[in-house]
Amino acid sequence: MLSALLRVVSPEGLLVLFIGTLAGLIVGALPGLSSTMGVALCIPITFSMPSDMSLVLMGAVYVSSVYGGSITAILLRTPGTDASIATALDGFPLAVAGRSGEALGMSTVASLFGGTLSAIALLVIAPPLAKIALIFGPHEYTILTVFGLVTIVGVVSDNPMKGVITAVAGLLLATVGFDNFTGFRRFTFGNSELFDGVPLLPALIGLFSVSQALNLIVSKDGGILSKEAVLDVAGRILPALPDLKRCFRTLMRSSFIGIIVGILPGAGTSIAAFIAYNEARRHSPTPENFGKGELEGVAAPESANNAVTGGSLIPTLTLGIPGNAVTAVFIGGLTIHGLIPGPKLFTDHAETTYTLIFSLFFANFLFAIIGIIGARWISHVTRIPGAILSPMIIIFSVIGSYALRNSMFDVALVLAFGVAGFFMERWRYPAAPLVIALILGPLLEVNFRRSMEIANWDMTTFFTRPVSVVLCALVLLAIAYPIYEHRKARRRAGSGKASPLGAGRDID
Repeated sequence: MLSALLRVVSPEGLLVLFIGTLAGLIVGALPGLSSTMGVALCIPITFSMPSDMSLVLMGAVYVSSVYGGSITAILLRTPGTDASIATALDGFPLAVAGRSGEALGMSTVASLFGGTLSAIALLVIAPPLAKIALIFGPHEYTILTVFGLVTIVGVVSDNPMKGVITAVAGLLLATVGFDNFTGFRRFTFGNSELFDGVPLLPALIGLFSVSQALNLIVSKDGGILSKEAVLDVAGRILPALPDLKRCFRTLMRSSFIGIIVGILPGAGTSIAAFIAYNEARRHSPTPENFGKGELEGVAAPESANNAVTGGSLIPTLTLGIPGNAVTAVFIGGLTIHGLIPGPKLFTDHAETTYTLIFSLFFANFLFAIIGIIGARWISHVTRIPGAILSPMIIIFSVIGSYALRNSMFDVALVLAFGVAGFFMERWRYPAAPLVIALILGPLLEVNFRRSMEIANWDMTTFFTRPVSVVLCALVLLAIAYPIYEHRKARRRAGSGKASPLGAGRDID
């Protein structure tokens, strides 16, 4: 371990670490470029590099790209990655209120907190935690996916029915393409571009990037922020100490949620971010402030999605089971260098493995330093007039979508989803449930049908497995809690309209 630490802090290690962190920040901030794409682009570069330095590069790109997505999510309501969709819910309203620097500061602190805790978990308790992943089967993944959808619908809209409508639309779009079990084409209308389903990134870019550009075009202010807000953009960067104390429990809770979700193969950063956001809102004394510019609404998803990074590497390194798409690419990078994931990785190749783990600590601190130092200047992007910013957003969105598969069909999808997102926002239909349902839909379908094939279509098996029962209870709580809160708010509103006679008795 000491040899690995010295390898990371060597001039070569620090240089690779800096290049990977900077590249990851750029990849994360640019809409259309995902963490998976960033790590995949690193693999050809690592062919001629030592195995430990190649892992340092991929690890730095991974952790910093997850954080980088929050930059454009906060400043432009344009999530760089799907992990930052939840961050935009409160980050952008903070920017509109002239607190963009503070929002970026909280995002940086939360990302550092969650990423560091997950690296500690990877270092200390990787083998025991990895065994948890073996408990989850198709039944558990089905309920976990339903839980993710329920929490998302409950937190992103004041009108849950509108959230349900957009989530159902996302699930319907997720059925497009080849049936994984029968091989039949569904809703493709003979278009070969849809054989693999509706691509996620064009939908994400269109709903969140192009729609925002269209909003800027029709905005009367001519810019993303009001003039008063722009004057305060370069104010406080780091959150105040009372805000940090207030958010500490949220940071701890969300980080542990991210670590656990990261361990579960296939769950991913977006699920962790929305579960953490929902839990932060549920435990908050002022849940009505979420979605309107609440710092806890930035702290929760950012600490959770960055905690996924270390958590997802636990089953990857110890069992060879990828925690998400990024770690699946990681396994490819490992095997190229003759490193086979599994228990022997920590014995036969201990120095290389611990070099990767220690590099994650340094990468987290490095992107935090860059984020804090650069936040004051990064915030000035909000000063750009809408007439200039809107075409730039659309151009980068088109380039990013085309580069994905070199397909003009994806560009058309981006523009179509952009127009749809524009009208959805006008009519107050949240876009996040649609995107998340599009992500979780295939996972839900595959695991539900697989679980039913195993159980011979006996639905009661969901209530005979201990972990599945616990998850079902969580789903019921996630449905019941918003209803309870809504009724409690109505009772409070009713009691506030007391009669004068009643008021007089209270005074007596």
